[in-house]
Amino acid sequence: MKTEQSILSESRGWIRKSDNRLENEAQLVLLFGERELLKNQQNIDLVKQYYPKAQIVGCSTSGEIYDSAIYNNEIIITAIFFEKTTIEIATEKIQSMDESFDVGKRLAAKLDKEELVHVMLFSEGLNINGSELTKGINHQLNDRVSVTGGLAGDQDLFQETVIVHNSAGESNKVVGIGFYGKHLQIGYGSMGGWDSFGVDREVTRSKANILYQLDGQPALDLYKRYLGSHAANLPASALLFPLNLKLQNSDVSLVRTILSVNEDDGSMVFAGDIPQGEYVSLMKANFDRLVDGANEAAEMSKISLRNSNPDLAILISCVGRKLVLKQRVEEELETIREVIGDNAVIAGFYSYGEICPIKPSEQHCELHNQTMTITIFKED
Repeated sequence: MKTEQSILSESRGWIRKSDNRLENEAQLVLLFGERELLKNQQNIDLVKQYYPKAQIVGCSTSGEIYDSAIYNNEIIITAIFFEKTTIEIATEKIQSMDESFDVGKRLAAKLDKEELVHVMLFSEGLNINGSELTKGINHQLNDRVSVTGGLAGDQDLFQETVIVHNSAGESNKVVGIGFYGKHLQIGYGSMGGWDSFGVDREVTRSKANILYQLDGQPALDLYKRYLGSHAANLPASALLFPLNLKLQNSDVSLVRTILSVNEDDGSMVFAGDIPQGEYVSLMKANFDRLVDGANEAAEMSKISLRNSNPDLAILISCVGRKLVLKQRVEEELETIREVIGDNAVIAGFYSYGEICPIKPSEQHCELHNQTMTITIFKED
């Protein structure tokens, strides 16, 4: 595997960060960037001129990751040449959240071919139920293939997210990259670092990812009482106070982040399901634990590689972590660099949701919120 990276800036143009002469060799180019830059066809055409033989795939972000630094309002370009691995791209349109399961199932079916070893997914970030999307993927792949990825971001605006596949970014789209061949090793890990507070409350009325009532009270009213002055800035302020979803008869808990609120009926729409009958509690940031969580995710990702150093690492972290950590946000990237080594190329973005198995020994993917999720690649 060979890689090279550049940054495309509206003010500074094309800035090459590394050069392995992959112009006519790269099969895949990943773009993580600001929404309006990715919607500009001229920017995509420029990338195609540099890499005419490559599939160009990416999404809008809530911040771009290059190496151990955070960028905003740029496009991070990562070109990849695989020596012994092949790739295929599949896309699906989504018209409503109710289609999320079927979209995941159809997308996975397009990629479910001989020697498939991994799927990386970039999805619409707002008009999607990420839990149902992953359920559809798991249903089709039957936990035989690992899947990682994330939901596109839009800073903290929650207005529009876009997906790129060889043309200007579009909303309401999901794209999957299938990796094929026995020579590619994949590792992954996902961890949070938030603390629960307050009492556990029962989900007394919900439908899929829409929460109506907690303990028989309108969910939004109760949530606003917890938030106090922060309630005026919903839904963006909800990134600072996610919900911890505790699954019955399981030691698993998942973090859920709000995408939108409905003042008329007092409901809240989350990035993933909030099943009725389960219990939730509010969460708040613990700065040191957030950074420690990133370290743990990196350690988890290396287990599959038997602790050897990867060639490439794709980092997908939640925008909520970025907002909480503020000037300390690069600490979570620096600790990851220490774990995975100096030679690995790092790219990624801040998202509205992360997709990854809970454990590195599993291939059943889940939607996560407020985590750092890492996927590492090494070609034999």
